[in-house]
Amino acid sequence: MPKPPATHTAFVLKMEGRTTGRWLEIGTSNIGSDGVNGTHNVDIDRLPLGFGGHILLVPIGTKPPEPVPEPERPGEGRG
Repeated sequence: MPKPPATHTAFVLKMEGRTTGRWLEIGTSNIGSDGVNGTHNVDIDRLPLGFGGHILLVPIGTKPPEPVPEPERPGEGRG
């Protein structure tokens, strides 16, 4: 059976410090490819060191949202 075409791109958030990060493309996905609603087939090509387990699926041709830094705790001001 031929592999169905990909419908989504898979991303993981690679942290580049305590509060900043960027999305890395790690593979592709097709959703509902076997006729079952809610089925997600993800083909992962690579993973960054420190992978946290969260994968974001974004429709092909669109960019993932900008990573939002975690809020600082009171008293952790910069400077």
